[in-house]
Amino acid sequence: MKTRQSNALRDNFWELPLGELNQQEWEQLCDGCGRCCLKKLSDEETEEITWTRVICRFFIEESSRCSCYSQRTELVPECLNVGQMDIGAAKWMPPSCAYRLRFEGKPLHDWHPLIAGSRVKMEQAGISVAGKVISEEYVHPDGYQEHVIRWVET
Repeated sequence: MKTRQSNALRDNFWELPLGELNQQEWEQLCDGCGRCCLKKLSDEETEEITWTRVICRFFIEESSRCSCYSQRTELVPECLNVGQMDIGAAKWMPPSCAYRLRFEGKPLHDWHPLIAGSRVKMEQAGISVAGKVISEEYVHPDGYQEHVIRWVET
């Protein structure tokens, strides 16, 4: 991710191409749904990604935030830093993800906190994972298949 030097939030920055966002704008673009923190299964033959309701042990449901955000890639080596990856190649990103939408040149959904002004519409739309997940601390990786979910998009 290339970012501008300034860290000020510009009006309607979420309409800009991702490469034009500064660090603060990049971070604010995330809606905090928690979907990227869910454990995923990959079929090696078809490369199909299957989502589970099993979530990273560091996800805090009450705030929909990572408890170790600044250290997440060190503490969880498989955690991907969206700012350093090829978003176009990340087919695992949920279709509702603001980074994916903006990469594809699409607008944010009307429930996105930057558009709606709060997380209420996002939660009403069922986008947030809060209250729907189980920590990986309580599920053996061999049991992830028992927790497969399907997205219902709005």
